[in-house]
Amino acid sequence: MPTPPFPDVPASPEVAEIERALSRITYLGTRARQHDRLMAVADVPLDRAAVALLRQIADSEPQRPGELAQRLGVEASHVTRTAQQLEKAGYVTRVPDPDDRRAQRIRLTDAGRQAIDRVRQAGARGMQAALADWSPEELRQLATLFHRMVDDFLAHAAEEEGEPRASA
Repeated sequence: MPTPPFPDVPASPEVAEIERALSRITYLGTRARQHDRLMAVADVPLDRAAVALLRQIADSEPQRPGELAQRLGVEASHVTRTAQQLEKAGYVTRVPDPDDRRAQRIRLTDAGRQAIDRVRQAGARGMQAALADWSPEELRQLATLFHRMVDDFLAHAAEEEGEPRASA
């Protein structure tokens, strides 16, 4: 019988509260109304899937569609369809893969870079307003802890997929 992915030990109250807070913030950030408001402020007419793909490409470009799908946790066909829409809109282009000329990678165009920059700036301005009463030190601590948490989540996910855990 395979080993369950999570130990059969209850989570600590602190971890349970973190999970609860992350669920709340994820819900707030993924509401359609919130997305529409962000796109209006950024003046970028894209759906959530397109924005997620643009963000991923901007963070690690250029990549093959299959790599992007893996990073986003979606099917490759989903990335292909969304990339085709973004390509028609002028936000991405396909370039030859230098490691395999038969394959292609997806990269941002200048218009794509400008669009994702506007989305990120609009999001950051909204966050700045929400966190206006936080001190710079509190903001630094939060940023440090968030990055650490994400790195640990990624390392844990890699372990579950059979990859060795990288040491920090």
